[in-house]
Formats: sequence, structure tokens, C-alpha cells
Amino acid sequence: MATAAMAGSTGFVGSHILSQLITHPAFTSVYAFARRNPPNPSESSKLHPITSTDNTTWPASYPRSTAPKIFFSALGTTRANAGGLEEQRKLDVDLNLALAQAANDAGADTYVLISSAGASSSSRFPYNAMKGELEDKVQALGFKHTVILRPGLIMGNRKESRPAEGVIRGIAGALKMVSPVLTNFWGQDATTIARSAIVAGVMCLEGKREDGVWILAQSDIVKMGAEELK
Repeated sequence: MATAAMAGSTGFVGSHILSQLITHPAFTSVYAFARRNPPNPSESSKLHPITSTDNTTWPASYPRSTAPKIFFSALGTTRANAGGLEEQRKLDVDLNLALAQAANDAGADTYVLISSAGASSSSRFPYNAMKGELEDKVQALGFKHTVILRPGLIMGNRKESRPAEGVIRGIAGALKMVSPVLTNFWGQDATTIARSAIVAGVMCLEGKREDGVWILAQSDIVKMGAEELK
């Protein structure tokens, strides 16, 4: 039995991670950083929201007395929602890194990051470069286990409107009805990504993985996401 902490709990993938964590028998408590109270349909007593509209206060609020052994980050935004590239960087890189550092300082053994396919600090594309920079920096923190998931197009029903992605997801959905294999290697459901993150994290907690960095590409996410949560 373990305690978990996470960021991005109200986002597309993060909300699925949260809902699966609070029903998972391996976890007794889940601390979730958010600007507003995250959803808790089952009214689970496991959920402990850490809310503040000023997200720069989150790292200092990291739970230390309960010492979560694993931290999940699905925290991210878009340039449009952030109001520009520099503002996006403050959340996608700076806040993510500060929370990872806080988790490391508090004694977390395992860090699980939802990154992106194409992440590389040397990429000429700003989004991929930011994702890659964050990956490099969290690996340098030296967690016992660092798990990085690199999904492609994230499929499912988003609450926020992204017209261009919506068209692509519509095509992906049609292809998936024909055969899941047609989309598995370029798009994954948010629920599958969340399940993969948790299965991988629990494997690390249970000592079923060697220490070090574990990168899950799209095909790995699909395979891991097919595992039962147990």
C-alpha cells in the first residue's frame, strides 16, 4: 500500500489518472495539486486536494509528513491557453521541474511523466523542445525510477475545444472502429495512457523494474494500457 501525489489532475489525461488512482487497491491516499477541486465522483476518502489558483505555491505545499512514494505528472498546457510561449514554458517546464524537485526532496522513489512523442531538447519545434528539456532535467534529479510516457495524438472526449485536433480524432475514431491496430501507433486513448502510467508506476513500486529511466513509446503504452489494474 502506498501514497501517491500528482499534478495535472483536472486535465485530459490527468483526470483519468486520478480516477484510476483513487480506485486502485495499491494506493491508500492520493494528493492532487490543482487550481480547483478535482473531480471525485465516488467521494473517495483517499483523495486529498491541494488547491491554489497560484500554482507557484504548489512545490512548497508538497506533502512531506505522509511522504508519497510516487509522483505522477500529467501537467501541461497549450501556447494559446497560456497566452504565449514563455507563459507555456512556466508551466510545462518550470512548474513541472519544481514539483519534481519537491517530490525528490520529500523522498519519492518513482516519478512518472506524461510527455509526448517527438520530445527532444534539440528539436527545432518549441513544444517538442520543451518536453525534451523537461525529460532531461527530471532524469538528472536521480529518482530511483523515472518513467516517461511518450504518447502520440491523445484521443477521447475533451471538454475544451480544439477544432484541428477534433478533426484528426474523428478520423482516428473511424479507423479504430475498423481496427484498433490502425491507430495504436500514432494515437492512444487518454484512458489507456492513464492506465499505462499507473501499471508502470506500480511495477516500479513493487520492485518489478530495474532502477533507472524507463521510456514508454506509443506501442509500449498500448501494450501496458491493456494490463489490468491490480
